[in-house]
Formats: sequence, C-alpha cells, structure tokens
Amino acid sequence: MTSLMIQGTTSDAGKSTVVAALCRWLARRGVAVAPFKPQNMALNSAVTVDGGEIGRSTALQALACGLAPHSDMNPVLLKPQSDRGAQVIVRGQVLGNMEALAYHDYKRTARAAVMDAWRDLSSRYDVIIAEGAGSPAEINLRENDIANMGFAEAADCPVLLVGDIDRGGVFAQLVGTLALLSDSEQARVQGFIINRFRGDPALLDSGLHWLEQRTGKPVFGVLPYLQGLLLDAEDAVAGGGEHRAGALRVAVPVLPRISNHNDFDPLRLHPGVELLLVGPDRPIPAADVIVLPGSKHSRADLAWLRQQGWDRAIVRHLRYGGRVLGICGGFQMLGRAIHDPQGLEGEAGSSAGLGLLDMETTLVPGKQLRRVNARLQPGGETVHGYEIHNGVTTGAALARPLFHIDGRADGAISDDGQVLGGYPHGLFDQPDACDALLARLGAQSAEALDYAAHRESQLDRLADMIDAHLDRALLDQALGLG
Repeated sequence: MTSLMIQGTTSDAGKSTVVAALCRWLARRGVAVAPFKPQNMALNSAVTVDGGEIGRSTALQALACGLAPHSDMNPVLLKPQSDRGAQVIVRGQVLGNMEALAYHDYKRTARAAVMDAWRDLSSRYDVIIAEGAGSPAEINLRENDIANMGFAEAADCPVLLVGDIDRGGVFAQLVGTLALLSDSEQARVQGFIINRFRGDPALLDSGLHWLEQRTGKPVFGVLPYLQGLLLDAEDAVAGGGEHRAGALRVAVPVLPRISNHNDFDPLRLHPGVELLLVGPDRPIPAADVIVLPGSKHSRADLAWLRQQGWDRAIVRHLRYGGRVLGICGGFQMLGRAIHDPQGLEGEAGSSAGLGLLDMETTLVPGKQLRRVNARLQPGGETVHGYEIHNGVTTGAALARPLFHIDGRADGAISDDGQVLGGYPHGLFDQPDACDALLARLGAQSAEALDYAAHRESQLDRLADMIDAHLDRALLDQALGLG
C-alpha cells in the first residue's frame, strides 16, 4: 500500500479536483485506489454506505474511484454552526458541538481516529490519495495538526503542493508555503502542480525553470483552466444558471448556513430552468418557484430569511400563484414552528415558522442518516437520494405526503398544491423525477439531463487532463507504482 497527499497553498487551490482527477486516472488503469481527507470543514455532506456522514467532495472522489462513499474516507468532519463553533463528526457519527478553542485541544484525540481510519482504508486498497485542508502553512493551526503535514508526517506520506495560478502570485504561493514548513516537511514535498492556467503554457517556461532551480523540486505539470466544469463542490456555492427565455425561474436564497446546495447543480444545466441564487442584501427577484434549501441551523436561517424580507416575499409570491418547495431544513421552515428544546443547533428554544403547512418540527438527538429510494407522489417516479437531518415533523399536513419512502410517508403538499416539501436530498438528480417535480412546479418542458451520467463524463474529463498535462513517470514514482 502507498499513500500520496495533495496539499494546497490556499483554500480552493483545486485540491479536491486534483484528487478526484488522480482517483479516476488511477481507477481507469485498474489500480485499487481510494480517497482520504483526514479533516474537512464543510456544510455540504453525503451519507455513506455504512450509515455515516462525510464531506461531499470526498464522496465525489469515491465515485471517481468507482466506490461507494465510506466514513473511513473522511474521519473528521466539522460542520460550522457559528463563527466560533461547529458540530464535530468523527468516523461518520456526531460527537457533539465544540467551540473552536475546545476543538483545537480535542485534535490530540481526533488524531487517533484519523490514523485508525487511514489504516483501515489502507488495508483494503493499494493506493490512497489523501487531501489536505486549507494550507499547511497556516501557522496558528499547526500545533496538533491532523489536516495537512501533521497527518503526512504520521503516515510517512509524500506530498504534492498545488498552487492556483488563476488567482495570481502562484510562484509566491508555492515558494512561500514551502519556506514556512519545517525541514522534514519540506523534504516530504515531492514537487508542485500549477492549477487553472489560461493561455499558452510556453509563457510559463522561464518561471517553471526558476521554481525548480530555487527549490530543487520538480514541477509535475501545469493543469489548464477547464471551462464549464461542474462537479459537486466542497462548500463554495457556485453561481446560478444561464438566462433562458421562457424558462421556469427558480429562486433560491443562499442561507448563511446553507447545506447540500449541490441539490441545485442539475437545475443549472436544465435547459428549461433559469436558476437564481440570491445572496444577502440583494433584491428578491420575480420567480415562478421559490426553493428553501437545506440548512445546518434552521432556526437561525429562518430568522435571516425574515431579516431579508423573504417571509413577506413568499406570501406575495403565493398570492400571485407562485409555488414554494422546501428541502430538509427548508421543509421544516414551512411549518408553524421549529422547536429545539435541547439546543442541538444553538440556543435552546422555539421559533415561529412561515406557517404555510400545518405541521411542527422538534429537533431531537440522533441525526437521521440514510440513503433512500423515495417515490414521488402521485406518479411514483423514483428519487435515489439521501436524508441527513435532525428533527421529527408532525401535523395534519403530512396526511398529503410528497414522497413514499420504504413504505412510510414523507413530506407534505398543501391543499392548493402551491406549497410542498420533504426531507430527501437529490430531488433533481434523476431525469424522470426531476421532470415530474418541475412539471408540478409549473415547467412547460421535460428535458432534464442525466446528472449521474454528466458527473461521470466530468470525472473522465479530469482523468484526461491528468494524462495530457502531468508527468506520468513522476506520478508513478511518487505513487510507488514503478
């Protein structure tokens, strides 16, 4: 077994994409490969085959390997609940909520879980491609580090350093990061990858030569900026879709704690939909449909909606015949109240909901984590999705469910059909279910693409990029493949 770690000079340097690309490139060569991210901080997560929860980007990398996501692949996941605290998930299961300083001390304990997961994963696969988090040169976070060089040193793992040339200053990024590492960590860095280059690579030749002379380490290659690449993001919310005349206009408020926003990726590509993602302090646009997305802190995000005027806009929207869809936390907001008696998501208490469905939600210990095959009602189209939420919802509105899941009802539809919602994520991933749901929301065309096939084609595109632009002999040497 061998491991190789991809670290970045900054957050969003392209580590997740490079790992996914290497995973697909190796899998196509018949190598038994798996991804690994020791520690992740993200609200975009996925349910694993063993009933756990990991970061969405790691789940995508598992798919690149042809594997079902497993909790061993991301043993520590932090889901921010405030500027100073997060929910801590260890090997797929919720440990509890911690303030940042408390978690900094807890990392000593978390290290054991990280290394146990890596060893268990290593026993099942020949190659592990690990991904760092942020930058290894974040001086204030280096003590007890488990996310970057702390893991690489413990696992005796070689490292490739990725810099993003699209944001500028890539040579300063790479040389500066290397200079801030210890001697043993510098020796662990095998070389560099320059990411997201636009233009003629020959223009970089002098800079690449200088970098290699300055550091004594090779440049493994220069990866191009891939126009139109759309894959499951770790946490950053991508922009909306293209303007399309006559399309169904779908407006989504970008909540401060929005989770699993990849629900909307298929809508960005749907030729019959214009997706509008609306951030803070922006005018609320005219739309055919308003979708309330998932949330890590439903009560706090509900308060934010009211501050932004979305509650009044939704009432006006419904009065003029518009429709409203709630997904997971957004579904909870549609009811009369959300109760959190034990303070699972923040300060204990209750919040009035939007009052659009006759139901209430109470948050209770024990997060619901499961993959589901939900059947959309009344047509029976299948949604191969997942549930990931706290809370039990009760009330008369549930007598008209939006889904049937393994023999039980889920979600609700208002008597007039204008307001609907439920807990499953992945509503738009399957073409039949997507078109059926969009038709209910007022779409005139049934043209959804197969998003699973799109995802596969994008992963193959990444592997092709590795073939064309990285030094394969250097890669094989770093991977110990001979």
